Amino acid sequence: MSVTFNGVLQVVLFVALVLLITKPFGLYMARVFAGGRTWLSPIGVPIERLFYRLCGINPEEEQKWTGYVIAMLVFSVVGMLLLYLIERTQQWHGPLFNPQGFGPVEQRLAFNTAASFTTNTNWQNYAGEQTMSYLTQMAGLAFHNFVSAATGIVLAVALVRGLARRSAQTLGNFWVDLTRCVLYILLPISIVGALILVSQGVVQNFSPYAIAHTLDGATQTIAQGPVASQEFIKNFGTNGGGFFNVNAAHPYENPNAFTNLLILVSIFSIPAGLFYMFGKMVGDIRQGWVLWGASLLLFLMGIAVAMPAEQAGNPLLAKAGADERITAYQAGGNMEGKETRFGISDSALFAVVTTDTSCGAVNSFHDSYTPLGGLIPLTNIALGEIVFGGVGSGLYGMLMFAIIAVFIAGLMVGRTPEYLGKKIERKEIMMAALALLILPASILGFAAAASVLPAGLAGITTGAGNAGPHGLSEILYAYTSVNGNNGSAFAGINGNTPYYNWTLGLAMLIGRFAFLIPILAFGGSLVKKRVVPAGLGTFPTTGPLFVALLVGVILIVGALTYFPAYSLGPIVEHLLLQAGRTF
Repeated sequence: MSVTFNGVLQVVLFVALVLLITKPFGLYMARVFAGGRTWLSPIGVPIERLFYRLCGINPEEEQKWTGYVIAMLVFSVVGMLLLYLIERTQQWHGPLFNPQGFGPVEQRLAFNTAASFTTNTNWQNYAGEQTMSYLTQMAGLAFHNFVSAATGIVLAVALVRGLARRSAQTLGNFWVDLTRCVLYILLPISIVGALILVSQGVVQNFSPYAIAHTLDGATQTIAQGPVASQEFIKNFGTNGGGFFNVNAAHPYENPNAFTNLLILVSIFSIPAGLFYMFGKMVGDIRQGWVLWGASLLLFLMGIAVAMPAEQAGNPLLAKAGADERITAYQAGGNMEGKETRFGISDSALFAVVTTDTSCGAVNSFHDSYTPLGGLIPLTNIALGEIVFGGVGSGLYGMLMFAIIAVFIAGLMVGRTPEYLGKKIERKEIMMAALALLILPASILGFAAAASVLPAGLAGITTGAGNAGPHGLSEILYAYTSVNGNNGSAFAGINGNTPYYNWTLGLAMLIGRFAFLIPILAFGGSLVKKRVVPAGLGTFPTTGPLFVALLVGVILIVGALTYFPAYSLGPIVEHLLLQAGRTF
């Protein structure tokens, strides 16, 4: 297997841009969540105060971890119910906001979609341009693209406060953090990003769908709508749900190589900045760079497998005489499911980036990837999307693994583990372990049931070959994606059935809220502790040794958890392919 010079160049350029924006963006977020003045304060402060007065919020009053969690849950439940109501009343949205006259969304699909966008998953069991009115797209889906992303970010901020504060009781105020996140971070940057997308050809209008007449006399319906305003925040907030069914492969969402690069950088921008913000808030920038470095190492490992696997192509086609070489006239490799304007390098890079985070946007179809190429996105999500990760989820997921790593280091030297000067005792280890066990228990439990129940197997519809290991991979990917709040899919599975709408929706809620509660409990426990001076037995957490330990723990935990399932899915499919056989 090999990669092209273009592929290497794309990766180097992308990493350089992410590195370039990490520090300034991290500093900016640290200032925002500390309540400091920013260049937006002259406009934002009056709006912020108005929100607090209208909602009866005292911005000076902080919450314990229980109050923070309750506020987050109440906000999420109300938002989910409102989205469900918007979907079910589409028939009344009027000709301006529903020019195609779409009717109400079917109740099970409406539940699945409401759960999906509330949890920052954005799994879509529907074609957006054939199902959702403009009002649903804007007031329902795009609204949740902002607030679900903000919810993840502020929960990470609350956890960092638990690590940074000493002998305290509170983690901040959820309502204040949420307001400042949307007002000073997500909204202004998304406005600029959307305008850039419009300049490149992404549509933004309320026009009825256009009817085009082809040269052979047929007609074609071309969807319109307020796309750009939803497109940028879908990526910047690592949401992923597209206005169109084919997502970022559609030229109205992602017209060219420049917009593709802009999307990729926007996906990693907040997660990368949050690592620096973490170091700034705890008073040791090196701590943030260590987590950043561990993420970069895991990212490059994924690229090193996925990109060469796709460039190598399909051995069965090569055996049949197909020319899969790279020439001046063809991209070579496995081009199935990929757009020619992006090719293999940008498609594989996009697949790794979007599954390293909780974004789930796609510019190619993961179901058409080679077994090893598809294994990487699946593994990225299963690890908890900690490789830079989603907005907030990457940071607090990585911190949970860091706690496990220092616990293991403490066992090696027979000393109570410490992290950032705070002793990690029984309660903290239990909360960290519980948070990390919830996702695999849900993923493997739901996937096991779907792989044996007739209702689950009925969703595998795209050919007899899917009855084998690839079909299992599709099921595993579906439940991994929704539990990890990612939203991408192996599209050969039909999720728009009663069974999958209910079970996938439930898995999304588990993956979001059951995972978050022990993490906030962990922060609530640490915030009360004093800082203990470092001693001879303190394991340093700012050097390459800790990076190696952290990456090793992540990979070992992932292998022990998922290898048996993967060995029956993508791994055996790869071995069959190399042997020149299909199932």
